[in-house]
Amino acid sequence: MPSAYGRRRGTAIIETEKGILVVAQSHRAYLLPGGGARPDELQIQSAIRELREETGLYPIEVKYLFKHMAAKIFLMKVKGTPRPRNEIIRIAYYQPGNGIKVSPNTKKIIDQYYSLYASK
Repeated sequence: MPSAYGRRRGTAIIETEKGILVVAQSHRAYLLPGGGARPDELQIQSAIRELREETGLYPIEVKYLFKHMAAKIFLMKVKGTPRPRNEIIRIAYYQPGNGIKVSPNTKKIIDQYYSLYASK
């Protein structure tokens, strides 16, 4: 059944000492890694696949956090060094107030993550 919020997505949060990893295509705002789930794919699978395709990172631990609209959000511990791949041209680390411009939905997801899981 289609979601009222759009295509099912899997989204990854990778929190590091530098901040939360975000990616960008061309000159658009930064987004969390992730993407649409294929018809035969679970959202956790799409989050892992897109993370690999976009950054080259491999998750070693994955934890479901919450749902945001049609996206399921997963916290991932990863191995590897992130490098822009495929349509991604930039990788950065978001922290509140550091000047990294993220999309409105990305900001909502990060804010929800911080409110639910920060300092826990």
